[in-house]
Amino acid sequence: MSSVMALAENVNTGVVVAHITRAWGIRGEVTAEILTDFPERFDELSGVTLRRGATSREAVLERFRFHKGRVLLKFEGVETMNDALPLAGADVVIPESEVFAIQEEDVFYEFDLVGCSVELTDGSAVGTVGSILHTGAGELLSIAREGRAEALVPFVEAICIEVDVDARRIVIDPPEGLLDL
Repeated sequence: MSSVMALAENVNTGVVVAHITRAWGIRGEVTAEILTDFPERFDELSGVTLRRGATSREAVLERFRFHKGRVLLKFEGVETMNDALPLAGADVVIPESEVFAIQEEDVFYEFDLVGCSVELTDGSAVGTVGSILHTGAGELLSIAREGRAEALVPFVEAICIEVDVDARRIVIDPPEGLLDL
């Protein structure tokens, strides 16, 4: 069965692994939403980019700890709550070269799939993957189609029969009527 690893979007020069939500305490820490299936990766992080919109800055992660499903981060030079307040809303970005290699076959990162062209088995174009929707029953590819409503296609082997992330292409064999919904 194919599956998608939750590692947020690829942002041109890196991959988002956390999103800072707010300052935490009085010693310069921030709390962040974890956006990776590999929280152990924080053990190896040091230099990261903090990005909010078009603005970014390099930062050095001094320490971290997990707390109630989130990660608390402390960056060098951020010593007080007032120093930490402006970091709220920033993404913690690592270089794409530091992304953990997936060892399992038929498992993909979201950023590997978003932007892929989608075609039918006969080669006719369907559209482009715009996003991945995570549901209780599995993942759905949200496919943007020119001049038509988006198509939601289950990301399962029976339908997505070929996924070639290097060629940025997914071949689907949908059941009759699926693309008409």
